[in-house]
Amino acid sequence: MSAQPPRLTAREQYLAMALSLGNCYSDKPFHDDNWVLVRHCGTKKTFAFTFERDGVLRVNLKLPPDWREFFRSVYAGVTPGYHMNKEHWSTVVLDGSIPDGEIVRMTQMSFDMTAPHARRTR
Repeated sequence: MSAQPPRLTAREQYLAMALSLGNCYSDKPFHDDNWVLVRHCGTKKTFAFTFERDGVLRVNLKLPPDWREFFRSVYAGVTPGYHMNKEHWSTVVLDGSIPDGEIVRMTQMSFDMTAPHARRTR
């Protein structure tokens, strides 16, 4: 049996996955270790805000409107963005209740939506 990849329930694993999207970096602009952001190089636009609340890791992601509504309707762990514009940003709970593949897909969408000359996700 092969070893299972680490689940995206720990900040280190989530950040490694987000950073693997390329041409981005992590940042702590709020001087608060609870908030670690992932930004695009060059523009410094943020596409992922990681934070812990109530003992659970979460990430704020910018999603296309149709997908945002889909994810919020399918997963209880996807809610309007905490401390963000609730129309454009969603908070995703990283407690294992949402499949890792979906978390990767949402992160890619946020990456694409905030990228320089933003590419629209299909």
